[in-house]
Amino acid sequence: MASVFGASGGIGSALTRALLDCPEVDHVFACSREAPESDTRVTGLRFDLTDETSIQSAAQAMEYRGPLHAVFVATGILSAPGTGPEKRWKDLCPETFGHLFAVNTVGPALIAKHTLDRLARGRKSVFCALSARVGSIEDNRLGGWHAYRASKSALNMTLRSCSIELAFRNPHALCVAVHPGTVDTPLSRPFQKGVPSDQLFSPARTAEQILRVVDGLAPKDSGGFYAWDGSRIAF
Repeated sequence: MASVFGASGGIGSALTRALLDCPEVDHVFACSREAPESDTRVTGLRFDLTDETSIQSAAQAMEYRGPLHAVFVATGILSAPGTGPEKRWKDLCPETFGHLFAVNTVGPALIAKHTLDRLARGRKSVFCALSARVGSIEDNRLGGWHAYRASKSALNMTLRSCSIELAFRNPHALCVAVHPGTVDTPLSRPFQKGVPSDQLFSPARTAEQILRVVDGLAPKDSGGFYAWDGSRIAF
């Protein structure tokens, strides 16, 4: 049993399809702002990242099929509507910071709040949220993109904190952040200039890489931040 929050996006929809190709996955809950159509193996659920009640309702709607073995959060934005990532500190804007934190940090945190207790016990289960390498403080050599970097750094810290509590509550479960790389979606298209062709991934390949990373992790790896190739990224 798996769920994908952000199932209508490029990565989220590819993750949903990839999960359905896994023999061990019997059902996927596809959650998005406009719920996808349901069928025998997919249940479409509506949620809004900025509305906790809708997140709680979506999580509760999954209960009838039992515990979850995987939860993927494939949501996020690079900048506020009508703006671009900041290049200078003079571009800092409180509204932009508030909006990006609401979507990139608080929303995934609330999904964790309402799904971590629903992870299967007694066997490996995973909560995985998509983060970004630019959220690494140690790796920041270029500056800029202030609100996006900060919101992803805060997401990483939230996941790390959740993983510590999760280890006590459910020792076989993991809570991790994964950087998917640069993916060829409308979200990243304005920023793809200069990205080598072998480092620009299709959504389908990205989904396969994310599942491969998660599959290779053990409970001792919970709380970590991982790249699309499985390497660990410094916080």
